[in-house]
Amino acid sequence: MGSIMDRRLRRAPDAEWVLMYRLGLGRARIAALVRVPPAAVGYHLGIARRRDPGLEAEHQAAAGTAKSPGPSPRNLARMGLARMEEVIAWASARGRLPEGRSGDRGERSMARWLSARRREAAAGTLDPAYSDGLVRVPGWLENRREAADEARWHHRLARLVAFRQEGNDWPRHHHCDSDLEHELGVWIHVQRDKRRRGKLDPVKAKLLDDAVPGWRAGRTRGRPPRQ
Repeated sequence: MGSIMDRRLRRAPDAEWVLMYRLGLGRARIAALVRVPPAAVGYHLGIARRRDPGLEAEHQAAAGTAKSPGPSPRNLARMGLARMEEVIAWASARGRLPEGRSGDRGERSMARWLSARRREAAAGTLDPAYSDGLVRVPGWLENRREAADEARWHHRLARLVAFRQEGNDWPRHHHCDSDLEHELGVWIHVQRDKRRRGKLDPVKAKLLDDAVPGWRAGRTRGRPPRQ
């Protein structure tokens, strides 16, 4: 559950999915390659097309001339390594990591790509080729703890979604019925407190709004009586 939710909660649009689309792959083919629901890919591509009006024409041109279903796994791996080298060159030239809130679209795209690799590193699923290469990125090793924190945040959001979908009320951080309720109650209490103090990342606030509507208010009255 956590892994699937983490993929769905990627910051859109995902640069790798957009690149595959630009090269002629369709939504279903991309979804099969990256192992996510086609609707998730479609959501990302919809945002990408709105931001780049020329994307659809590039996709159709590439799809029309393609003689195969799309790049082979080997070519996809090469594309990923080429992207890594682009990020390494950019970061090495500037002595810093790309920022997700930059005014430059290219820098934001690299920041999203690097963020996805951080989450993979935190989950222990990062490809060894990336592990070996990204040590050359200034600040990469120092950001591993940040990556672990980010992965943990998304994991707890996924667990909260599952908790609510099971029919539970909003979890409390005291007077709890289980360790899970306590863990989630403390976590969501911290998110509410950060929002009130203006400290919660707007992106995370939006993710919470979309995934668990009503989280800001939580319980408006006491725990309902047991049936």
